[in-house]
Amino acid sequence: MTPQDRGAAVAAETARFVAAVRDADLTLPVPDCPDWTLADLVRHAGSVQRWFTVLIRQRIQERPLSRDVDLRLPERPEGLPDWLAEAAAQAAAAFAEGDLDEPMWAWGADQHARFWVRRMLFETLVHRVDAERALGLAAEIDPELAADGVDEFLTNLPFAAFFAPGTAELRGEDRTIRFARTDGEGDWLVRLRSDGFGLDQGDGTEDDTAADATVRATAAELLLLLYRRLDRTAAGVELAGDQELLALWFEHSAF
Repeated sequence: MTPQDRGAAVAAETARFVAAVRDADLTLPVPDCPDWTLADLVRHAGSVQRWFTVLIRQRIQERPLSRDVDLRLPERPEGLPDWLAEAAAQAAAAFAEGDLDEPMWAWGADQHARFWVRRMLFETLVHRVDAERALGLAAEIDPELAADGVDEFLTNLPFAAFFAPGTAELRGEDRTIRFARTDGEGDWLVRLRSDGFGLDQGDGTEDDTAADATVRATAAELLLLLYRRLDRTAAGVELAGDQELLALWFEHSAF
């Protein structure tokens, strides 16, 4: 997917999010985000979009020292859906203002403005799913978009230790975990080393390299599994190989 494709997907995912919550009771709890209500979820999603938009517009070259942003929160919770829609409109304008391939600081692997578009997309998508599930709605995910989300998660997780300290425990003596998609092409091999872990870059298709443990599921199931929205014992998820290694992964890979 191109940065422009992902920018369009941010708009589409936000529109679906807004449609789900516009007439909903925003005091309802969100099971996938313990202690949050729908209002909290919308407020979080819109705040993240506004924060990322500021970063993109500034093309910052160093890690920011402050996250202060004028959120312009509505006075009443009923205004939150429109406020979220406005955040997406501001993001779209920022995406169109310059070259998203320009270099800038990012906490992950890709040190370009496009990193933040991709990150915003999956932050929005996962929380859209949270909202729909909380409301008992069908929470479908486009399979190719889900595969891109799996890749984004696994590519950037090794860089997340400063806000996800548990990832520092993901170490091993050259141990590997394969995440294999069952509904199309998509295969990701994660290697745990004594000094950390990372994604082995391949061609996206499952090869003959033996892995110590394997997780097979559809792209959407893999995405929800990585984000702790799906339990690894769920129907449709196939686990094979070293169960202790898989337990280590799922215990310490919270994003």
